[in-house]
Amino acid sequence: MTILTTMRQFLPISDTLATAGQPTEAEFAALAQAGYEVVVNLALPTSDHALPDEKATVEGLGMVYVAIPVVWENPTLADLDQFFEAMETHRKRQVFVHCALNMRVSVFVYLYRVLKLGLNPAIAQRDLLAIWQPNGHWQRFVDQAMEAFQ
Repeated sequence: MTILTTMRQFLPISDTLATAGQPTEAEFAALAQAGYEVVVNLALPTSDHALPDEKATVEGLGMVYVAIPVVWENPTLADLDQFFEAMETHRKRQVFVHCALNMRVSVFVYLYRVLKLGLNPAIAQRDLLAIWQPNGHWQRFVDQAMEAFQ
């Protein structure tokens, strides 16, 4: 078992994409060593277990850092659009996406895979449901995004 597989809610999606909850400094170092080049953080700086200066930690390991703070109670289409842009910008790189518990991320990655990569929703949904079943406002957000971006 590697440090990555013991990371909070770690889920490898493909050879170039993985998601998880908030990593520790040691886990960021393991991600860099495993070849991840980009870290996208959807958590707020005040989220549970957030590192005091995650940007400096990640960049100090030679990885690109992208912060898109998504408010848990109010994810927006603007947040999703920023996420899509970041994912497209780094599409050919090894990308790691996280939030506090991999719940925000699982929804955003589901939407990216379906709306931008054209993946069958049933296939993408398996990975989403491996993390959680989106609750009321998050399911409404999924529905809103599906309508807005299709």
